[in-house]
Amino acid sequence: MPNSIEDILKRATPRERTVKVCIRGDLAGRVQSLTEQLSTVSEEWQPSDISEEHPGRRIAAELKAAREEARSAEVPFTVRYIGDRAYSDLIAEHPSDNANELFKLETFTPALIAAACTDPVMTLGQVKELFEVINEGEIKKLFEAAWDVHHSSDVVPFSLAASALLAGLGGES
Repeated sequence: MPNSIEDILKRATPRERTVKVCIRGDLAGRVQSLTEQLSTVSEEWQPSDISEEHPGRRIAAELKAAREEARSAEVPFTVRYIGDRAYSDLIAEHPSDNANELFKLETFTPALIAAACTDPVMTLGQVKELFEVINEGEIKKLFEAAWDVHHSSDVVPFSLAASALLAGLGGES
């Protein structure tokens, strides 16, 4: 028997996903500010003579440096499927007051991240502390990763970028 359940169970591992979270909100804010400045100066600038340098050049250089600094402030977080029973128990521990909702999002979100995050390992208190300094976008990124390892069925998602690159390099798509 080529694929007995015993063989399958021996090879099976829980789904994992790693996301990068920017832990320096000040740097993310600087990138946003510079992006807005660049947009504004690009729309409004009129040279007084042909030799005048576009102020967007300086802003673009600052923006590039700020983006690199913000990327270096991204920390990887790895989340892993916690198992059907543990996940069901976690949902049951966070009932919603609304009959149309499966769980109370405000308490389930940090609890799921604490339960699913394997690197770094965090307690519920540490997750809540992290939530006090990262913004909602970064919290959403963590939650979506934890949600996906419990719900996503796409084993090998299609990548248009990878297919185009391989096709361009003469490889398989």
